[in-house]
Order: sequence, then C-alpha cells, then structure tokens
Amino acid sequence: MADPRTEGLDVLKEMLPGLIPDDATTMRDGGIADELGDLGLVHVFGALWNRPGLDRRSRSLVTLGALIALRATGELKSHFPIALRNGLSIEEIEEVIYHMTAYAGYPAAVNARNVAREVLAGS
Repeated sequence: MADPRTEGLDVLKEMLPGLIPDDATTMRDGGIADELGDLGLVHVFGALWNRPGLDRRSRSLVTLGALIALRATGELKSHFPIALRNGLSIEEIEEVIYHMTAYAGYPAAVNARNVAREVLAGS
C-alpha cells in the first residue's frame, strides 16, 4: 500500500519543482501549528490529488474556482503556477477568473486577477 505522505511529497515536487527539497520527509517548519503542513501533505496532496476520478488539469480548474471564491490570496499565489504546470493556459486561467464574477462576485475576481498579475507576469 502506498504511503500518502510519500505520494503527497511526490505530487508537490512535480507541481512545485525546486521548492520542495529532494530529501524532504515532512512539511513541518517548527513554528506554530506546524502540523498543518503535514495534514495538507497527507490529506490534500497525498490522497485527493492522487485520486483517479479527475486528472490534475481538471483538479487545477476546480481548485482555482474554490480559491477565487474564498479569496485565498496566499493559496492562489502557489496554485496559479501549479495550474500552468498542470496544463492550463493563461487564457484558461483568465476565463476561470471571468467566470467566477458570476459565482463568487466581482471583488473576488478582482482579487484573483491581481494575484495572477503578480505571480504570472511574463508567463
């Protein structure tokens, strides 16, 4: 049986190349609530991103929509580049932002646009 921690690290290394050290075994940083990183590693990236029902490209579309709706600026900063690595184009990311004006509201879409401009400039 596969280890969700190892699978989660593998997914993160693929989606965020160069940001996760090759010898990493945990996402803990020693700070307050440092187990949060490991919870995400195991449950989000080890379990959910590895499920067979959706490919990573589709998961990125869904994730961007949810993060835009939540105005999760910090998470959008990492998930916009992940979406590109998972096969979305800049034009598709723009369409997700436009589409979210109807479902998450104009202010949430503006926030997402601003984050996308910050992290995807030159992409």
